[in-house]
Amino acid sequence: MKARSCLNGLIRWALFAILLSLSGHQAATAAPLEIRVGVLKFGTVNWELETLKHHGLDSANGFRLVSKPFASPRATQVALLGSAVDIIVGDWIWVSRQRADGADFTFIPYSSAVGALMVPKDSPIQELADIGGAKIGIAGGPLDKSWLLAQAFLKQRGQAKAYQDAVLTFGSPPLLNQLLLRGEMDGVITYWHYAARLQAAGLRRVVGVGDLAKALGVHAQVPLLGYIFREDWANAHRRELLGFAAAIRATKRLLAGSAKDWQRLRPLMRAPDEATAALLKSGYLAGMPGRWGDEERRQADSLYKILAEVGGPAFSGGRASLEPGTFWSAVSY
Repeated sequence: MKARSCLNGLIRWALFAILLSLSGHQAATAAPLEIRVGVLKFGTVNWELETLKHHGLDSANGFRLVSKPFASPRATQVALLGSAVDIIVGDWIWVSRQRADGADFTFIPYSSAVGALMVPKDSPIQELADIGGAKIGIAGGPLDKSWLLAQAFLKQRGQAKAYQDAVLTFGSPPLLNQLLLRGEMDGVITYWHYAARLQAAGLRRVVGVGDLAKALGVHAQVPLLGYIFREDWANAHRRELLGFAAAIRATKRLLAGSAKDWQRLRPLMRAPDEATAALLKSGYLAGMPGRWGDEERRQADSLYKILAEVGGPAFSGGRASLEPGTFWSAVSY
């Protein structure tokens, strides 16, 4: 009986060891967390994410990247709101408004690249104050950040009449580029990559939106665009999201020094010639955030206050500052 009891005990321990081994094997071979990123079909973030995936930086950092294309920024927002994706790219202004309405979205940096006022090479417009009476296209709508900064700059200098007298058309960047190239516009204030395409086509840059922000006292390189996600999701998957942030930074370092990667990205860039490709590359690299900490966050709040003053309640929803938690505190560099 004693021998049989010992034998039964050994069998139980053997079975336990086998189950423990199988459990460990399953854990070791469990699929990494899938992080679904909603992107615009032809957005510049595709360059970054494709490079990340190509070099296996997702698996090296404990997650699996899945890009999901959408036709418009609004479509990506709807996808995030409906949990069809985990992350999108957008600005911290949208994040703050969402938090004010009770949502828990938060932000880590993607890019500080901003747009510019572009005009034909022989245009009489030499500075922003010269837009009075001119036909000016504005990418986006009346509350576009670049347009609000332009108004704030002119207002600060006592030149508000210039923007009050301009003949404005609000529209999509590709349409405005075409109207300008056909001579139906005198100038456009547009996003950086569309400005780069115009510059490659021989048009002239009058002033960059970043220069306007600096003139208004915002001196840090504030990233306006970033990766947006739910804070509760981030807390539940903190290790993987920190891995995502690390992979993004590693990808930026690769793109800062790899000509081969940029050559591989040419189809995604849709650059018709070397001049356009070079300007798109330099614009992307110029927008890579070098620092992200308390000072940059303070500068972002200063920028928000400038925009809110010009845009009024339609822009700010009556809130004078960015909502607490707009920036995910776990990521700084």
